[in-house]
Amino acid sequence: MYKTKQKLSVSVYKTFSRRFLVLTSALFLISCSTPMDVRKDAAFQSYANLNGRPSVRPVRSMSSFSDSLDCMDKMLRDAEVPSTLVTSKQIPDFSTRAPVATKDMIITALLQMSRTSNTFRYVDYEVDIVRQDTVQNLTNILLNNNQIQLQRPSLYFSGSIAFLDQNVLINRYQAGVSQTRFDGGYSQNRNASIIGLELHLGDFRTRTLIPGLDSANEVILGTGGQGLDLAGRISDYGLQFNVGRDYAQGTGTAIRTLVELAVIELTGKWARVPYWQCLTLEQTHPSFQRQLRDWYDEGDAAIHRNLIQSSLISKGYLDKKSSDNQISDSNFRRALGKFQADHGMVVNGVIDFKTYERVLRDYVSLDAKGNLVSYGWAPSKATQINVSAQPPSSGKLFGNSEEMRTIDLQIENILMGRSKFEVGEQIFLSATVSRSSYLYCYLSNSSGSVMRLLPNAISPRAVLAAGQTLRMPDWMSPNPGYVIDAAAPGKEGLLCIATDNDVYAKLDDDLQVAGLTPIPNVDGLPDLLQRYSNKLNGDFTHAAIYWDVVPKKTVKPAQ
Repeated sequence: MYKTKQKLSVSVYKTFSRRFLVLTSALFLISCSTPMDVRKDAAFQSYANLNGRPSVRPVRSMSSFSDSLDCMDKMLRDAEVPSTLVTSKQIPDFSTRAPVATKDMIITALLQMSRTSNTFRYVDYEVDIVRQDTVQNLTNILLNNNQIQLQRPSLYFSGSIAFLDQNVLINRYQAGVSQTRFDGGYSQNRNASIIGLELHLGDFRTRTLIPGLDSANEVILGTGGQGLDLAGRISDYGLQFNVGRDYAQGTGTAIRTLVELAVIELTGKWARVPYWQCLTLEQTHPSFQRQLRDWYDEGDAAIHRNLIQSSLISKGYLDKKSSDNQISDSNFRRALGKFQADHGMVVNGVIDFKTYERVLRDYVSLDAKGNLVSYGWAPSKATQINVSAQPPSSGKLFGNSEEMRTIDLQIENILMGRSKFEVGEQIFLSATVSRSSYLYCYLSNSSGSVMRLLPNAISPRAVLAAGQTLRMPDWMSPNPGYVIDAAAPGKEGLLCIATDNDVYAKLDDDLQVAGLTPIPNVDGLPDLLQRYSNKLNGDFTHAAIYWDVVPKKTVKPAQ
């Protein structure tokens, strides 16, 4: 009797389970056919705005040759290479495995090495109808109506991503063990691929490639990974565990490295400058940033703050008279943001690895064996900078803040090293500051009369970014607003004064005159400099340049 009741109850339970499953399925189908009330998801959806944003701050795209491009800019400026119009063909990818904007990388590299030298100006004209945009369409309309004129380039880039040989080297390793209730395995793999870029420089006028101006470079891309698998059983239950680590070096950064290297080589050969000096910097070492990252990870936030703060003081971004306890977080972030802006970084005022790397890269060099070593500080052992070892070619770590800012004044007329002009001859000048500053420039004639050249009504802003060249007058503009002519025989000059803040309101009333007008009660540039020093207590940087004006030569009529 007991067994019969037990079988009956089991049968009833199974029947009830089937009916419950059918009923649940029916209710689920009915609920799916009914529209959901989206208002009930409002609280859940409110997190979308935040969760949809990136969780890591953006950084500026910089390669191993970013400093080499800056070096080329200074080298081309010192060589006084004239401005040259350049264009480029499309750079195809014949490997079909590296779909990157190679042409745009060439443009970026050319512009970065022309910030102060103005050596290369890119002619942006697109003939492919598919790639034409609004600006191109307007250009075509104005060209057809003779309202715009395009200058013919002198040079053009040609080339391609020639090949991408994948998995040239492959290394695999696998091992495992197995028992009745346990299985385990370990795997590791590594492989290497090679990507090649070929660029050439051509003469646009004859549409011929210039012999010797070619570049063919390769770079190796690596991928790798390792994994561990574990599986076992405990009684009637099974357990599985899997963990792995992988890395892959992308083609985008590899192509950018090859492009910048090729552009430096080709333009250096074309301009006949010692471009190799810009390719032997420590920053071009393949392990440079990885080594800095190791040092960055070794230190804590206090060490990073102390290192960067001391470097900012030495570079003039922070007051050298302030002690560590007197520099507030707001002042530190403001100074750090200014440094980031001057060095082409994303400005956030935060100590991250990119900022650490840009601030302290001058204190890294190569030892006799070619290994990267740090000079001037020990990240893992000290909390203060050790100044006993001086970094090579970078100056002392601590110094006068105003000595760390420089003003580069140049006479930009065509002839190199020119310092003598005839009366009535036009003069072209330029100024560049090493860090963002308020810049005031004054022009003096042979009689000692002084007028403020900049700022003026045409160029009212006195702020000049680091590395930006200010042209006086702007010969790149068809309407510069003013010209500088040699007035009378004697010595003329230009004085530029750079400050961290706008000091115009602190000057004497007679110095606060409109631009491009003579200043009363000032006798020459030395007198003006002394008055600035009296008001600002020497808290500024200045530079001056002079040239001689001679009478205009008269041509005797032929007898």
